[in-house]
Amino acid sequence: MFSRSSWLHLRIPFSYFLLPIFLFSLLISPNIDPNRILIVFFIVHFLLYPASNGYNSYFDKDEKSIGGLENPPPVDKGLYYLSLLFDLIAIVLGLVLINMTFALLLFLYGLVSKAYSHPSIRLKKYPIGGWLAAGFFQGFFSILMCYVGLNDFQLESSLTSKVIMTGALASFMLLGNYPMTQIYQHEEDAKRGDITMSILLGVKGTFIFVAAIFTITVALFSIYFNYYFDLKYAFWFVLALTPVLLFFLYWFGMSLKDNSKVNYKNTMILNFISATCLSVFFILTFLDSSRILDALK
Repeated sequence: MFSRSSWLHLRIPFSYFLLPIFLFSLLISPNIDPNRILIVFFIVHFLLYPASNGYNSYFDKDEKSIGGLENPPPVDKGLYYLSLLFDLIAIVLGLVLINMTFALLLFLYGLVSKAYSHPSIRLKKYPIGGWLAAGFFQGFFSILMCYVGLNDFQLESSLTSKVIMTGALASFMLLGNYPMTQIYQHEEDAKRGDITMSILLGVKGTFIFVAAIFTITVALFSIYFNYYFDLKYAFWFVLALTPVLLFFLYWFGMSLKDNSKVNYKNTMILNFISATCLSVFFILTFLDSSRILDALK
């Protein structure tokens, strides 16, 4: 019914890069239920995020590399309907298997992702507005959404200071990372009239901006873990991000000598290293802080 191209444009593996956000929500969750963890993970990473990816691809109609697809095939109308179908399934499953609040948050996330891409609104073409929207909804809002789903909570019991601080940190981290994901797409974005944050900053400016946010992020996370958990996790966090920093500096150095190094391949490598290191960190911190490791001994 749907073409191979439509399924490819859902870019399901690309959802891996947002896995740390889900795991960060899990870290602060008081109610650990393995079944609910799997349900929320499936809905968010295999339905909601792919729906957003597919919808974005349909209206962008990229001819060059995009996140998760080095050589994107042409899109067709089937992709539009497939992305809406994935959205609908996510919302229905969220309502039936979790609660109405979770389903409503899934619906709102889908609406904003559509506003980001649809030509009648297209937040993506505004460098500051698009940057802030992506940072807020992929960070703070996603933390809240996953937290509600993981704990089967209502909204009023979810907006605690700890959840708000966690969401704010996630958004700040993503606001630093997001321009990096756009750095190789300047030509393609400009052709459509989309002035992204990375275009506004320039290639060198994007690297410097991300480095500055990275430095502040490490300091903020150190304060956060010292206050809500244990100072040792701040050291774990720094250690986990060391491979990310080393590749970032290596890539920055290469880009200063050869602008062709600012490409899809290196962007995906950085994203993969970052997502993997952060995911390992959050999993280990969750296992240690929840005493699950002690129970397994």
